[in-house]
Amino acid sequence: MKTSLLLVRLARSLGRAGVLLLLMLAWSGPYDARAQEAVPETPVVADTVQDGAVARPEAPAAEPAQEAGAAVQEAEAHGEHASPPVWLVLPFVAILLMIATGPLFYPHHWHHHYPKYAVGLGLVVVFYYIFGMGTVVPVQHALDEYLSFIALVASLFIAASGIFVSINAKGTPRNNIILLFGASVIANLIATTGSAMLFIRSYMRLNKGRLKAYHIIFFIFLVANVGGALTPIGDPPLFLGFLRGVPFFWTLTHVWYIWLPTTILILAVFYVFDKRNKLESPDPEPGKPILSLQGTKSFFWVLLIILLVFVDPNVFPWVPSPKNLHLPFGFHLPLGIREIGMFLVAFLAYKTADREALAKNEFNFEPIREVGWLFLGIFATMQPALELISEFAQHHAEDLTVGMFYWGTGMLSGILDNAPTYLNFVAAAMGKFGLDVNLPAHVKDFALPEMAHPDSWHFLQAISVAAVFFGAMSYIGNAPNFMVKAIAEANGVETPSFMGYIVRYSIPILIPIYFVIYVIFYSGWVLSIN
Repeated sequence: MKTSLLLVRLARSLGRAGVLLLLMLAWSGPYDARAQEAVPETPVVADTVQDGAVARPEAPAAEPAQEAGAAVQEAEAHGEHASPPVWLVLPFVAILLMIATGPLFYPHHWHHHYPKYAVGLGLVVVFYYIFGMGTVVPVQHALDEYLSFIALVASLFIAASGIFVSINAKGTPRNNIILLFGASVIANLIATTGSAMLFIRSYMRLNKGRLKAYHIIFFIFLVANVGGALTPIGDPPLFLGFLRGVPFFWTLTHVWYIWLPTTILILAVFYVFDKRNKLESPDPEPGKPILSLQGTKSFFWVLLIILLVFVDPNVFPWVPSPKNLHLPFGFHLPLGIREIGMFLVAFLAYKTADREALAKNEFNFEPIREVGWLFLGIFATMQPALELISEFAQHHAEDLTVGMFYWGTGMLSGILDNAPTYLNFVAAAMGKFGLDVNLPAHVKDFALPEMAHPDSWHFLQAISVAAVFFGAMSYIGNAPNFMVKAIAEANGVETPSFMGYIVRYSIPILIPIYFVIYVIFYSGWVLSIN
């Protein structure tokens, strides 16, 4: 009965247009059946943007590669993989422009109608794929990725909000740096979303009376993005790499010496900003501990969510893949045990949360509602851009240097979802070495310098660093960015607009730091990788 009521409430909140978009995304139809007949067992990377690149004839595994190539040609004969027209990128550009201008020039109208714009623009792309191009494969993957994304983000948002972190200290540049660095490290254990939701409210309370927009921006830079670059748990792109075959501790081993100086440089710039802030926060209360927690039972739900991340058929073969399950009337099941488990944990975490801790955190569903609606439109509209980018990267992989992969992955990760961007560029880079991203053994060869290709790990490092670091370039570069912004605004903090964030903070602060990384590690001017 409770489940039925929840579904009714969900349908009402989505509205007719939202339900229509989700149903269109979920519909598999006859085209999907033909694609599965063409590729019965191994998912060919070229089938979709989300899953990588074209299988190459020069791959070491000759027979599987030839079979995959034949499958791709057969699928393309049905019109499955024709490139989308360039103009189909316009809905994505439109939603970015509206996110940038809406809160600034028409805030009242935008606040009340942004779900309609997100759904409407998404439907333009969905309808064209289904009825104009005769394929639903990119549409299905949009829904698959979206539900995985919203399941993780929503569950961590709700579970972490049940924990009240009280820091009995004075807001000073030193104390802020300690908190930002500690939260950045913890992001590698509970993901950037989990760490951001756990610490953003205590961080704002620490700086009560002196809280400025730059405090929020640097929190996004570090805790919501750069901080999570050391483990596959930290950020979704790295987890995709782990699922494909990158060893779990590879990232820590090959990225820490880039992560640490980058984090220090960003903290140094923050110190300059914060030192100039002459406002003062209240003194700490005598007799109280520096750190205290309330609602600690919610840590159990956070831990359970992190464990559910690994419930994937690529990690545990016994986990059923939703791709092989279909509902009546041609509907594709767009989520698996992992996502169902996360939604269930989100429900239980909210029901069992410490009410006083939720109240102290001023918890409400508006931040996740805004993220859910806007990213539904973003995931639906960004598919043509991802396909065109992937196609370009695959066709020009031989001409792309490690520095080009660094900047290409980075710049696109700032405005597109950084997870599929990462996977597309990894697939293209592996093509340079005759490797297939679908084969875990090939991915391991690509990642490890002691294997057959001693230079290939450098490409994976550049792509990994760029996908995580450049997610901080805009509010939509990574999921927690927008959530942190929404929570800050709900607490009365004035944050910069979409373009203000990029022009006033990202470009002048992050680009010089990222350029230093490029010069030292990827330009060949300082270090030479042999």
